[in-house]
Order: sequence, then structure tokens, then C-alpha cells
Amino acid sequence: MHSGGVSDASSPKLKVWFDGACPLCQREIALMRRLDRDRAIDFVDVSEDADPSCPIDQRELLARFHAEEDGRVLSGAEAFAAMWRAIPSMRWLGRVARNRAVLRVLEWLYVRFLKVRPQIQRLVS
Repeated sequence: MHSGGVSDASSPKLKVWFDGACPLCQREIALMRRLDRDRAIDFVDVSEDADPSCPIDQRELLARFHAEEDGRVLSGAEAFAAMWRAIPSMRWLGRVARNRAVLRVLEWLYVRFLKVRPQIQRLVS
């Protein structure tokens, strides 16, 4: 189920798959949608149906954050960095995250976040 995108000839620069059944994810994506004034991101909710255009299994899409940038499927911190680069007000952060050392730290933090995500989800639901 698509929940974003552009209908004219210009297509989004980035596709982001997210868990629309996750209250935490809903809040994050709502914020990103507001910041994505150029409509550069196609946000795809995969909580109920798999996206047939995605080469990743639905379970994996729901377990980690994924995005597709320039034909490459990215995961975790790298996917967040791609999303930040697509949003003008956050582009600087996405560019900083291109640095391998910075990206490693962000990924380390993301993996730790995934371990406490279920507890955080219960708090925000």
C-alpha cells in the first residue's frame, strides 16, 4: 500500500519502506513527510502488504528501516542517511553520514535502538 509519492512526471528521488502499524514509526514518518516539502520521498507502508517492487522480504522490511536510493536498497543507518539527504533541512546530516566512521557510529546506535524499540513502542502507543 503506497502512502505518498508523486503523480506527475517527476518521480520521487527516494523510496522509504516503513512499518505503518508501529506507533513510533508512524510519528517518525509523519515528521519526515512534513519536512519533505519537495515530495522527494515515496513513503511505502508495508505493515499489511508487501511491496511487489521491493526485493526485500516483508518481515525484514518490518524489522529494520530500508530505503532505495539510486537503485540501491539501503538498510539501517544508511537508509536513514539517504532519507535525510532527500530532505533539504536535513541534507547536511545525511551528507555527514556519508563518512564511513560516522555511518559506523550511527549504525551501532541504530542496532542498540532496535533492541529497545519494543519497549519504546509500548510507551508511545
